[in-house]
Amino acid sequence: MFFRPTWCEVDVAAIRHNVRAFRRVLSPEVEIMAVVKADGYGHGALLVARAALEAGATRLGVATLDEAVQLRDAGLTAPLLVLGPTEGRHVEEAFAREIAVTVFDADTVAAAARAAERRGWGAVHLKVDTGMGRVGVRDEAELVALYRRALETPALRVEGLYSHLACADEADPSFSVDQHDRFRRFVARLEQEGLPVPSLHLLNSAGALRFRAWAYRFVRIGISLYGYYPSDHARAADVPLRPALTWKTRVAFVKDVPPGTPISYGAAYRTPEALRILTLPVGYADGFSRLRSNRGHVLVRGRRAPIVGRVCMDQTMVAVPRDWDVRVGEEVVLLGTQGTERIDADEIAREMGTISYEVLTLIGKRVPRVPVDAEAGQA
Repeated sequence: MFFRPTWCEVDVAAIRHNVRAFRRVLSPEVEIMAVVKADGYGHGALLVARAALEAGATRLGVATLDEAVQLRDAGLTAPLLVLGPTEGRHVEEAFAREIAVTVFDADTVAAAARAAERRGWGAVHLKVDTGMGRVGVRDEAELVALYRRALETPALRVEGLYSHLACADEADPSFSVDQHDRFRRFVARLEQEGLPVPSLHLLNSAGALRFRAWAYRFVRIGISLYGYYPSDHARAADVPLRPALTWKTRVAFVKDVPPGTPISYGAAYRTPEALRILTLPVGYADGFSRLRSNRGHVLVRGRRAPIVGRVCMDQTMVAVPRDWDVRVGEEVVLLGTQGTERIDADEIAREMGTISYEVLTLIGKRVPRVPVDAEAGQA
C-alpha cells in the first residue's frame, strides 16, 4: 500500500516477452543470464528475476554481493553471479549462499580457495580485460597462474571465464572484433597449458543483438531485458522488444494563470499566455531529473504537455491550454504510453544528454513498483 500518487507499473509480461525474443534467436545450448543489478535497472530485481526465469533465463547476474544476498534471501535458487568486485573477506558469505563471485587478482582467488575449503563449496568466474579497462586480468600468464591456484582447491569450482565488450553498441564493430580476438587468445593460452576451459561468456545486450556467433555458453542480457535497445546501432529486427516500465502520477493541483506568471524556483519560466498549470507530486528526489526543467513533456489525456519551470525536489509543473478541462486526481504518464502518444526512456535520455540506462535506474526507492501482467490482464 502506498499513499503518494506517484508510482511505476512494471509489466512482467514484457520482461517474459523480451527473454523469449532472445531465446528464439539463440542456439538452444546458449543460456541466458538475466542481469538484474541496480534493482533490476530500476524495475525491481526480485520481480524481474522471477519473470525472466519463468521465460527461460537460467542464470542471474548482479553487480554486488548485497544484491545477490537479497535475491537468495527472497528464495531464488537459480545460479547467481556477482559481476563486480567482492572483497576477499566477504567471499565466504557468498559461498554460504551458493553465490558465485568474479575474481581477477591473486588475493581474491586465495580468499576464495580458503572460503571454499571451509564451506566445502565455492564457485568463481575469472574475468579478463580485453579492452574495457575496468577490472579483469590483462596478462595471459597471470590468468594461467590464477587458474592454477584455483584448481589447487578441489572444493573451488572455476565455473566461467568471461570479458565485457566496451563498444558493442557503437557503429564501428572493429573494437569489438579486436576484443573478441583478445578473448580467444586467453582461451587458447589455457588450452596450450592443458587447462580445462570453463564456460565462456562475452556478450552483453548489444553483443547478443549484433555478434551472436560469439555467444558461447551464456549471454548476459541487461538493458534489453527491460525492453530497450542499447543504441541505434545495436538493434535487431528479429528481436522485437517491449519496454516494461510505465511511470505515472496524478494531478495534485490545477490553477489558471495570466500571461507573465512566474513558475517555480528562480522564476526561470514565465507564462507566454494565459495557461492552465498542473502541479504534479514528483520531483528530482524521485529521479525525475532537474535537467528536465523547462524541457520535455508528460502525457495528459493522451496528449503532450510541456514541463515548465524548474523541477523541484518533490513537485513539477506542466502547462496545458485553458480549454483542457483537467481535474485534480487525473492520471499523468511521465514515462510510457497514454492513448496513442508515447514517451520512452530513450527520448528522456536525449533531453538529459545521457542514456536510457541512467533514466531507468534514477527512479528512486520512494516510487513504488507495482507489478502488472499484460498477458493476464491483472495486477
